[in-house]
Amino acid sequence: MFDKVDLTDFWDDSEYALEEYVSEPPTDELIHETEEELGYKLPESYIYMMKRHNGGMPKKTFCPACDGSFPITIEGFYGIGREKSNTLCGEMGTSFWLEEWEYPAIGVVICDTVSAGHDMIFLDYTQCGRRGEPCVVDVDQEADYRKTLLADTFEEFIEKLCTAKEAGLE
Repeated sequence: MFDKVDLTDFWDDSEYALEEYVSEPPTDELIHETEEELGYKLPESYIYMMKRHNGGMPKKTFCPACDGSFPITIEGFYGIGREKSNTLCGEMGTSFWLEEWEYPAIGVVICDTVSAGHDMIFLDYTQCGRRGEPCVVDVDQEADYRKTLLADTFEEFIEKLCTAKEAGLE
C-alpha cells in the first residue's frame, strides 16, 4: 500500500496540526465504532494511513482535479475518532458539515480546505454503496454543492498530492 508515497515524510507536524488534527492511532474497536456511527465502511488505505498517523496536515497540500481545473488546496486530514474537533466524528466532523452546512449525504468528510468550509473533501460512496471503495471528491458549497472528482480511490488521492511548485503555481 502507498508504494508511490513516502508516508514517513508526508506530515507537517506543526504545533497547530498536532493540537487540532492529530490523535492517537485508532484501535480496531474505535475504527468499528466510527464506521457504525458514520454508516460507511472506511477504505483500507485510509485506515492504514490513520493507524500510522491519525490525522494531520500534509506537507503537500495541492490536489489537481481530474477535469484539469484549478488544484484544490487541503488544510488537513480528519483522523479516526471523536475527541478532537477535526476528526471524522468530532465537533467539526461529517455530521457537522451535513447538518449545519447542508452538504449532501454522499459519504464521509475526510479533509477540510483553506476555504474555511466553503468546500470540503469527501469519500463519495454514491456509485459504490456504503461498503464499497469510494472515490474522492471536492464538494463546493458556493457552487450549489458541485462535486469535482479528485481521484478514483483514497490511495490515488494521496499519490496525487503535490506542492505548489509541482502544481505549477509558483
